[in-house]
Amino acid sequence: MTDGDDVLTGLRDAQKHLPCRLLYDERGAELFEQICALDEYYPSRTELALLAAHLPELGRLLGPRVRVIEPGSGAGVKTRMLLAVLDDPAGYVPIDISGAQLEANARALRAEFAGLDVQPIHGDFTAPLELPDTPAAARTLVFFPGSTLGNFEPAEARAFLVRLHALAGDHGALLLGTDSNQDASSLLRAYDDAAGVTAAFDLNVLAHVNRSYDATFALDEFAHRATWTAERTRVEMQLVSRREQDVRVAAETFRFTAGETIVTEHCYKHGPETLAAMLAVAGWRVAEVAIDARERIRLWLAFS
Repeated sequence: MTDGDDVLTGLRDAQKHLPCRLLYDERGAELFEQICALDEYYPSRTELALLAAHLPELGRLLGPRVRVIEPGSGAGVKTRMLLAVLDDPAGYVPIDISGAQLEANARALRAEFAGLDVQPIHGDFTAPLELPDTPAAARTLVFFPGSTLGNFEPAEARAFLVRLHALAGDHGALLLGTDSNQDASSLLRAYDDAAGVTAAFDLNVLAHVNRSYDATFALDEFAHRATWTAERTRVEMQLVSRREQDVRVAAETFRFTAGETIVTEHCYKHGPETLAAMLAVAGWRVAEVAIDARERIRLWLAFS
């Protein structure tokens, strides 16, 4: 599909939806960094604490001359923690849809880690990738923190883990961060914070569509909402139409009724048994699992 196809196809569905990649344009990337600093957003600070406590040992298990591939590299805070404990890392390949943040982070890492071969790839990490050669690497590690795997539908998550296994290759490794919290109260606070940062992040999807598809969404005519569906173990982010309205996207006009929703993201909170099974089916052998005290956030180190 082209970009236009998945946007228009999603809006044509009975339950309107938009691809979650639209969340991460330049403005979206900035807002997500603000979300990660919020008191309500426990996943980021909990994972940072786990990384600080366990990365030295995980780095020892990975060994020297590791090449790191990071889909969805973002601002690189966790990346710096990882690179700092690796023994003579062979290279770093960040992949991100936000070009400005990607280039800024690549420049900063080259300055901070003298001699590190940084080869950024600008694009959607869910699309097919061709990685640059790093012949001096002893092992390829895919670094995928941030519970981002939960943004995939379950079948897509399993397929993505298979793709990561292929990217890592023989003797490869995966360092994966996941969130298994299923407490509705804390989840809804995390995905609909009091300051409205997540709301601005979600509504920015419509601004993105306006720019990219010559659309006429009025952002103040939609409201952000987060819901928890226990039987599917997922948070759903929605944009709710405040009134009956018509919106043009490209050459089409879409009718919204008052209260009608557009789904912008699913955030699955898979239990540890489900995650372990997904990894095994994808060919990963779990070596270590670090768990926070409340048993919500986990770091999985697995080998191919």
